[in-house]
Amino acid sequence: MNEMREKVAKLEALVDVTDDAENLEAAGRIVKKAKEIPKPNSSYMKDTIISKELSKEAASLVDLLFTRVRLQGANFPPQYDGKDSFSELTRGCLKVHSVRPGKVSCILSVKPAISNVYHSMHGGAVGAVVERVAIACARTVVGKDKELFLGELGMSYISAAPSNTEVVVDGSVIRSGRNLTVVAVDFRLKDLGKLVYKSNATFYHMPVASL
Repeated sequence: MNEMREKVAKLEALVDVTDDAENLEAAGRIVKKAKEIPKPNSSYMKDTIISKELSKEAASLVDLLFTRVRLQGANFPPQYDGKDSFSELTRGCLKVHSVRPGKVSCILSVKPAISNVYHSMHGGAVGAVVERVAIACARTVVGKDKELFLGELGMSYISAAPSNTEVVVDGSVIRSGRNLTVVAVDFRLKDLGKLVYKSNATFYHMPVASL
């Protein structure tokens, strides 16, 4: 798109100096068409504070990052504008393989919906799957009379899970007491057994048990 705009500038200069009616008309049509290309919206608001110590190049790069991921002015489809709609991202990719006391194992398909621009599993999707599996794992040892509050989540991105591969996700309760439960979640490529992600999740039990 930037290349096209550079061509527009050159054509505008050509329009200003040419006397050839045919070339003038052709150049004018191209300029008009190119100007119809929508400019990307900025992620910065009118009152966004940008430090004077930050270079214009760095500020532009930050703006580009947020613009590319469409954080500003994004129109969400109706099915995602509701309670727990975030779960829709992973629900169709995750299948339960086995459930035992303190252990849950799932098979995850790395579909395009949860992949990044590098054609591997998106880091945010890893976190979403960890939370889902860890809660399920904790529920095998924590009674339904207790609510689980995620108090801490640690992630290690060791390698990458390529798109269109299957990953074995194993959740294991490390310890569970009166007021908290700690769950470890490992991601391994199904065909190679290679460890790609590790996580520890700490859940607080609500209400807190009396001493």
